[in-house]
Amino acid sequence: AIDQAREAGLFGSELAGVSSGFDIEIRRGQGAYICGEETALFNSIEGYRGEPRQKPPFPTTHGLFGKPTVVNNVETLFNVLLVARHGGAAFAETGLGASTGTRLFCLSGDVARPGIYEHPMGVTLRDVLDEAGVEGELQAVLLGGAAGSFVGPDQLDVPMTFEDTRSAGLSLGSGVVMAFNATRNMTEVSRRIAEFFRDESCGQCVPCRVGTVRIEEALARARSNGGLEVDLIADLDLAMKDASICGLGHTAATAIRSAVDLGLVAT
Repeated sequence: AIDQAREAGLFGSELAGVSSGFDIEIRRGQGAYICGEETALFNSIEGYRGEPRQKPPFPTTHGLFGKPTVVNNVETLFNVLLVARHGGAAFAETGLGASTGTRLFCLSGDVARPGIYEHPMGVTLRDVLDEAGVEGELQAVLLGGAAGSFVGPDQLDVPMTFEDTRSAGLSLGSGVVMAFNATRNMTEVSRRIAEFFRDESCGQCVPCRVGTVRIEEALARARSNGGLEVDLIADLDLAMKDASICGLGHTAATAIRSAVDLGLVAT
């Protein structure tokens, strides 16, 4: 599609008489979770190890290749097209409150029809799940991905807006909605999330590099000994939130602590 647009004169150095032009280049990443952090992504694109940079300076003044840079995901850029074409007021007609437009949700886990679903902002979590069809008795939902939180069956009527999820102590995150039915071992699921963060930490800062390992070890001991060191996990979570360089360390224990609070992990 990019090649076709360039051939049609829609991309390039001379675009509709504008000397600055407009173009798109695709860089294939290596699947590093840490590169969801914008400055780690800059490093990766520039050919360096994917590690977050210290701020300041901020990307708006010193970003990719040292130039001012704005970072957005594809979903945001697509919404910009709608606003530019139809105006902000028309865009804001969809949604609820300050959360306007639509949102893409990635349904997975114990659902009959996994996939990407587009809903108006403000749809309830229950409606999102109903469209995909939960299989079996629902035990919990992971909302927002590995860095998100677990939600119990009694929280399904929360509207999917930034305001309502924030007030409920949740996050929409990347739009992940992963269902777990009653057959799933949530202690093992939580350990797998901890293992993921242990592996995906870039290792640059001590709180995250050590903390993610210690949390996974605590959950592994809980699996073998039947008891979870809740206070230790809380202390590690606090240390990572206070001292980690980027959001990976800040949220590495969020899902695990929510699973403990909901009684999903044996203590």
